[in-house]
Amino acid sequence: MTRLAQLLDVELRSVSAYEKGEFAPSETTLANIAQELNFPASFFSQDDLEEISPDTASFRAMSKMSASKRDIALYSGSIALLLNRAIESRFLLPEIDLPDLSRESAPEAAADSLRRHWGLGELPVKNIVHLLESKGVRVFSLCIDAVEVDAFSLWRESQPFVFLNTMKSAERMRFDCAHELGHLAIHRHGAVQGEINGSQEIEKEANEFASAFLMPRSSVLAYAPKFVTVEKLVQLKKIWGVSVAALAYRMHRLGIISDWHHRELFKQLAKLGYRKKEPETGPHETSQILQKVFAALRSEGVGKGDIASEIHVSREEIDQLVFGLILNGIKNSNLSKIQVTVPKGKLTLVKT
Repeated sequence: MTRLAQLLDVELRSVSAYEKGEFAPSETTLANIAQELNFPASFFSQDDLEEISPDTASFRAMSKMSASKRDIALYSGSIALLLNRAIESRFLLPEIDLPDLSRESAPEAAADSLRRHWGLGELPVKNIVHLLESKGVRVFSLCIDAVEVDAFSLWRESQPFVFLNTMKSAERMRFDCAHELGHLAIHRHGAVQGEINGSQEIEKEANEFASAFLMPRSSVLAYAPKFVTVEKLVQLKKIWGVSVAALAYRMHRLGIISDWHHRELFKQLAKLGYRKKEPETGPHETSQILQKVFAALRSEGVGKGDIASEIHVSREEIDQLVFGLILNGIKNSNLSKIQVTVPKGKLTLVKT
């Protein structure tokens, strides 16, 4: 607030009064606010954003995250809710097919149950973003270049959302996505009651779910070599699209490698720098829903700029929410403001 007051050349108490609605800024000051904050002036005359409470969202590495980074992530989620509403007003998206697995005996049992429900068997999940979207989960990007912000998820009006940091490695992003799927499936009621954040046990359960969901027991046992080396891990990790560290951990949990062997492997991974930089990383996954939506809109003469104007945010906000989830070829220039009604159309997803 102090910094904004300096930029606007007004008293600090004036900025506070603007926020509290005690009195409105002059037209000149409002224009300056819009310029400094990179929001259209119309944004400030709209209804308040639908705020996301920290108690209703699941965050990874909560203890390492500053309050400011958390609030930035939650704010991105609020803008995503606006964008999702605009998309759903034009298109019929896949219906939700995510059962409540909170009564399962363990995270691994929940992962197995969900795999059976979705008919996946023991097959590797080739694209988890596509899979979640086909089951009605809305996936958006956080576009936050901060190690401590991995991802978060929430249920909003019976609609599941996942927000990913797409600036992570492909393997890390896939695991984050599966981790958040675990929260959505087995901690749905905990999120409502504000019991997710800050619980190491809850985060451990989501990790166990993600590990079992991405690397099914029978599949890993079938491919396990007689002696596990770092070179073998780098080779095998491509089957399931996970990191070498995640695969080593899973093999340890399944009893394929001993405690001592697991520790030695992690020492080698650290020495080789594989704990910080993933070797032979795979391609980043993108969104089918968002690509199809913006391609369809563009064919009707509606650009991202038009959607941004409709929900009263900047074009940059839209870009951040789809960053890394849309191929560059789909990106289009900001078109002039055209009022076009796009007919609702069923978005059919390729079977994952």
